[in-house]
Amino acid sequence: MVSTNSTGRESGTLSLPRKTAVPNAQGALATRADSALAYDFLVFVGRFRPFHIGHLTVMQRALSLGRHLIVLVGSSRQARSHRNPFRFEEVRSCIADAFTPEECERITVLPLIDRYNDLEWIRDVQAAVHGVVVQHHRPADGSTPRVGLIGHSKDHSSYYLRMFPQWGAVECMNCRGISATPIRDAYFADAAAALEAWKEALPANVTAFMAEFARTDEYKRLAEESAYIAKYKAGWANAPYPPTFLTADAVVVLSGHVLLVERRGLPGRGLLALPGGFVGQHERIKDAMIRELREETKLKIPAGFLEGGIRASQIFDHPYRSTRGRTVTQAFLIQLKPTDEGFPKVRGGDDAKSARWMPIAEIDPEQMFEDHFHIIQTLIALSNN
Repeated sequence: MVSTNSTGRESGTLSLPRKTAVPNAQGALATRADSALAYDFLVFVGRFRPFHIGHLTVMQRALSLGRHLIVLVGSSRQARSHRNPFRFEEVRSCIADAFTPEECERITVLPLIDRYNDLEWIRDVQAAVHGVVVQHHRPADGSTPRVGLIGHSKDHSSYYLRMFPQWGAVECMNCRGISATPIRDAYFADAAAALEAWKEALPANVTAFMAEFARTDEYKRLAEESAYIAKYKAGWANAPYPPTFLTADAVVVLSGHVLLVERRGLPGRGLLALPGGFVGQHERIKDAMIRELREETKLKIPAGFLEGGIRASQIFDHPYRSTRGRTVTQAFLIQLKPTDEGFPKVRGGDDAKSARWMPIAEIDPEQMFEDHFHIIQTLIALSNN
């Protein structure tokens, strides 16, 4: 059960639900007395898409070393993609169904939002861990909780293990070399064949969940997107070096609303996005932004007025911000002045199926393309400073 506050958002801690029956329970771990455990809390950060035996092995080791396990699910609260196909709630259920009710009492699973700013991300991790510690650590002697990180340094996504020197660290070996990436790639190419080929790498409950998900329209869309991305990257396979793409995006705000488009094509078909696109070979980035804005929204405001309304801009260059490959974008916030005529008329054009003015408070990050929700938040904060 998810606990929520009065706003409907999830509250500080989220423990795994009790279960009366446990399909594919891996067996209760014979843990030592709390006083003999090396840690009071161990923290495991990952995306878990899908949750596989390697993840399960790390969590079992954490339960043998610590009194309580805190699992932080990265890339939460964003639109489905072939890299992050499952929502936080689905990942949490996959984890819960792989453990016994007794083990679930010692596990807390929380969502973790991706942020480009390491300091903000560290703050989020610290806040999540602190909330669980406050709830579960009540020693009679008032001792300080022993907190540690547990994980496997496998690639660029594991660098977080070095970012919390105040906590202990438990390094785990990679279980049979299992990685989620080839499982996902095979799954979206042929779900049935992949689940058969990788059945030894997945808990049975996860295999069952993925088989059921493969029958949904969401799976079909993601499989189509996965094939598109593979073909897109193959088109650059013979380039003398890996390509870097340059794009420009517009954050146009007016009276608490932002101008968004619905994507017509892949990737991200049907998702909301900022107006924008690739920079031409003979264009300045700002000019490309204004051109794409007017093409995709049919906004009938002269280019000079749009340029005069720019209040902030920033480059967004996270290496993995786009599934299409290395894509650097510069986004510009344009502040329009209210008039008696209300919102300027817009409609979809070029790559956009439709265009609309969306109240900023009503934007759902799980319906936004790639990192565009983060871009909006960042530029609005910059413009207010």
